[in-house]
Amino acid sequence: MRFVVKSVVGEENFVDMQPNRSNNFCCGGGGGFLQSGFKDERLAFGKIKDEQIKATGADYCIAGCHNCHAQIHELSEHFGGNYPVVHMWTLICLSLGILGPNEREYLGEDLKGIKVFHPETAL
Repeated sequence: MRFVVKSVVGEENFVDMQPNRSNNFCCGGGGGFLQSGFKDERLAFGKIKDEQIKATGADYCIAGCHNCHAQIHELSEHFGGNYPVVHMWTLICLSLGILGPNEREYLGEDLKGIKVFHPETAL
């Protein structure tokens, strides 16, 4: 995933969390916990991930799965991080110029206006 993200955003824009890889922290939303009904507990557990994300100083957090995306997005709002959380596929589509206007909900203002590829006008 790091290779893909660096290819899409540029190596100079990639900021890895510390610790990372197998030593990274769980966001607390996976394994069905997101839908478990234990919101307070889920957010309390996720505070570690929120602090880890904030410590990077990165402009965006990229999530590889929908559970992580939903949990981290909620952590950002709940703990005042206000960092945009985007799906990995969103950035891939954006880099290819094929991200539709209705698929930009989680992009920050700096990326929402990037042109979209329209096959009928490509020639």
